[in-house]
Amino acid sequence: MGLFDSIAGAVMGELSGGDNDQLVKVAMNLLNEHGGLQGVLDKLKEGGLGEQVASWVGTGANLPISAEQITQALGSGPLAEMASKFGISPETLGTQLAQNLPNLVDKLTPNNQVPTETSAILGQLMGMLKS
Repeated sequence: MGLFDSIAGAVMGELSGGDNDQLVKVAMNLLNEHGGLQGVLDKLKEGGLGEQVASWVGTGANLPISAEQITQALGSGPLAEMASKFGISPETLGTQLAQNLPNLVDKLTPNNQVPTETSAILGQLMGMLKS
């Protein structure tokens, strides 16, 4: 169990919520599996989504992505494995990530910079859980 998984478990034990709860769990797992937020963004850039990632971190409108682009960038195997952890189909997970990842990254990078400290990311995710 990784650091993000441990933190997510503690957070989930204290807070409850519907869709935000599931979204934050998926986000924590994604961060844990890919070496933090920078690792996730690097993986997406390597998958040809550099322009989209830059729009999420920078100012201005967030460019959209599709479930297919998420699947290509992260890999269908890892996506299927993550989906099984949450009891959902890989297609559902891809769709949810495509709908929510741009806004999530935008919120996690308020100063147009990717935070490198786990505590900063955790604080922001906890704030999202409470809202």
